[in-house]
Amino acid sequence: MSIDITDLRSFYASPLGAVTRRHVGRAIDKFWGPLTGLRVLGLGYAPPYLTGVKGDCERALAFMPASQGVVNWPSTGASASALVDPLMMPLPDASIDRVLVVHALETVESPSELLHEIWRILTPGGRIIMVAPNRRGLWARMDTTPFGYGQPYSRSQLKSLMRQTWFSPEGWAETLYVPPLTNRLVLSTAQAWERIGSSFSLPFAGLHIVEATKQLYRPGTAMAVRRVRRAAPVFVPAPATRMGDLP
Repeated sequence: MSIDITDLRSFYASPLGAVTRRHVGRAIDKFWGPLTGLRVLGLGYAPPYLTGVKGDCERALAFMPASQGVVNWPSTGASASALVDPLMMPLPDASIDRVLVVHALETVESPSELLHEIWRILTPGGRIIMVAPNRRGLWARMDTTPFGYGQPYSRSQLKSLMRQTWFSPEGWAETLYVPPLTNRLVLSTAQAWERIGSSFSLPFAGLHIVEATKQLYRPGTAMAVRRVRRAAPVFVPAPATRMGDLP
């Protein structure tokens, strides 16, 4: 189930959305690394996290699913956003160096097909950063935020999904330990929630953030040798016929 683009824009314009953008953005920034000369794609609703890196990379694109809707991005200059089918993106093979997936993995009908398509457009050794709701966190259980829609994930589920789609997990982070409440006191103590949650590795973080690398070779499927049992004729001697038995 996708969330509408107007709801996404409204959320990130709210005080809770500002807290989300700040903490999730910090976690993503730790994985980006140098982006000079690289082509970057944001898939889902990534503008809040792409604006800061747009000037560093060669090119930045924002693809948004047709079921969600699209907004113009960036707000000034030539538009770099497009409405797409995330399972059939209008890009050639091995054309993108970095992909950020946010507000997409949990709402797409087939997560494995989505990751296979991302694998196709990534360059050899290209990297993906995935942001997904934690099934044990409060953010996945409340539909007052965009992360309360769709399918939340555990870390083991994300690992299994990536292995099935030819990605190698390289780094993990959890964020949004603060409850998804609009209370001013809660929002003002968000940094303390993050510090305590990360220090003690508490299990109720709102989001998983994982960085993975495209495997250069798809693993081959080992085919079991099928042994076929063939019927062989068995010769059994028949008794001789006596003359009296002949018609």
